[in-house]
Amino acid sequence: MTRFTVLVAAPQSHSYVHTAALRAASEVSARVGVSARPDVIDLAELGPDLLTDSAPSVIDALERVGASDVLLVASPQVHGTYTGLLKVFLDRLPELGLGHTVAVPLAVVEDLRNSHGIEEDLRILLADLGAWVAEPGLILSSGEAGEPENVVRAWADVAAPGLHQAVSVSV
Repeated sequence: MTRFTVLVAAPQSHSYVHTAALRAASEVSARVGVSARPDVIDLAELGPDLLTDSAPSVIDALERVGASDVLLVASPQVHGTYTGLLKVFLDRLPELGLGHTVAVPLAVVEDLRNSHGIEEDLRILLADLGAWVAEPGLILSSGEAGEPENVVRAWADVAAPGLHQAVSVSV
């Protein structure tokens, strides 16, 4: 069974980024043939525990992410790149901690003209942890995040063949 996890790195729990990530996960599931009910980790719910060494909730979340076959990572653009929540969390993974994982970066940006940086930064971060990273990543404007279906479907048309092949190889 393929383990599919959605990691949401928005500063507010159950945000529009969370909603967009779940809709994208549904499309990935349908196109790639992974579990329709992904495990969801919302970093905002972990709050200050992210900065402690032994918080059980963070240790559990790190283990779940590390055990994922497919990991959809969703972050809003903050100061030109992904959130500090995501960086703090992923810094706790061991070197090559995503070595067997297929990662899908999802960025929600205010202005699509400035979206290249976050997608590239997310790709580099996930690849540095050893993941095979889907190309292209999914970028949504904040206006599309509430109802991303059309953009997500168009992205999936492009990304699904490579994702399907990568998942087949990694699982």
